[in-house]
Amino acid sequence: MSTEVTDKSPAAAPPGASAGGLLPLVLDGLRRNMRQYGMLIALGLIIALFAVWTDGDLLLPRNVSNLVLQNSYILILAIGMMLVIIAGHIDLSVGSLTAFTGAFAAVLTVQHGMSWPLALVLCLMVGAAAGALQGFLIAQLGIPSFIVTLAGMLLFRGLTEILLKGQTLGPFPDGLQKMGNGFLPETGPETNYHNITLLLGLALVVFAVLQEVRDRRREQEFSLQVLPRNIFLLKLVAIVAAILVVTLLLASYKGAPIVLLILGALIVGYGYVMRNAVFGRHIYAIGGNLPAAKLSGVKDKKVTFLVFLNMGVLAALAGLVVAARLNAASPKAGLNFELEAIASSFIGGASMSGGVGTVLGAIIGGLVLGVLNNGMNLLSVGTDWQQVIKGLALLAAVGFDVWNKRRSGS
Repeated sequence: MSTEVTDKSPAAAPPGASAGGLLPLVLDGLRRNMRQYGMLIALGLIIALFAVWTDGDLLLPRNVSNLVLQNSYILILAIGMMLVIIAGHIDLSVGSLTAFTGAFAAVLTVQHGMSWPLALVLCLMVGAAAGALQGFLIAQLGIPSFIVTLAGMLLFRGLTEILLKGQTLGPFPDGLQKMGNGFLPETGPETNYHNITLLLGLALVVFAVLQEVRDRRREQEFSLQVLPRNIFLLKLVAIVAAILVVTLLLASYKGAPIVLLILGALIVGYGYVMRNAVFGRHIYAIGGNLPAAKLSGVKDKKVTFLVFLNMGVLAALAGLVVAARLNAASPKAGLNFELEAIASSFIGGASMSGGVGTVLGAIIGGLVLGVLNNGMNLLSVGTDWQQVIKGLALLAAVGFDVWNKRRSGS
């Protein structure tokens, strides 16, 4: 008796599928990847709505640059927070730690005249030490991360007040200021655009296309479902178009901000670690099923320790960026940054139970909040209503996660 197996998966769709046949494939792909594409579609809709409501002011080159500068430190924190949440923990101390490292940098450079590169390295080391201390208490002593980082939030905020003696301290050296406010220098022939930014944008297009093609081939090698060829090409066109639009907007003002290059390096590096490195897979393992991860030989305590050490380093980097942008260290810096980073992670697809999330998702979630803030400021919406809208956005994201889990389980 023979059995005939027919492959009806989207991966087996013929390249020349008709337009009528593509719609069900698209809808099926969206259903299977709702967590991945849902907030990306939402981000596009939010940008389109605010672009209309602000008569195009949202997409002015100057405003796009300001959007990057204003949200860079939140996006840096969101990357680290996403790793913490994937591992099944939370970190409430990052806002206070950003303030503390900014204050430490001000004391070193302004009061003691230390060179800013050395001060930067020392601040990153302080952040690593703070993260390592919290990671040790959580991983080795078994104290819940909520309690440890809540104590850290109070501790680092108090130390910030002690360092600054309740006063604002600045200004910073020019080199450090450029970290938060600087742009790439202009070189080359006169083109009415920032030439280096254009070259970087083209390089990013090539990198993104090659990465997507390589990921698709790898999935096919492992017999995983992939998007039909036509839909995949449409996805590539959308990615290229988005990169080129942002590149042209930035290149028509002052060019790419320096902090954008830092952020881009973090996205590429951490994205690779979470997709391809053993350490990244271990983070997903301990967050998804800790007992099974232990039985598989994953050193959960070591992974947890390193996750919080990494969070401390990124919090220190964010503290340097925000202090450089403000050109001063303030005792009130970093207020609610931890909540913004946590909200960015959950809006970007992280799960309350851990084991789920991506670095790109954290960036998308942070951009959703950033565009909401920027768009509402352009529309002169009061801060009270801004808080209400952002709270509803977070509630909707978490509710969507719960619904998606129930739908998948059923």
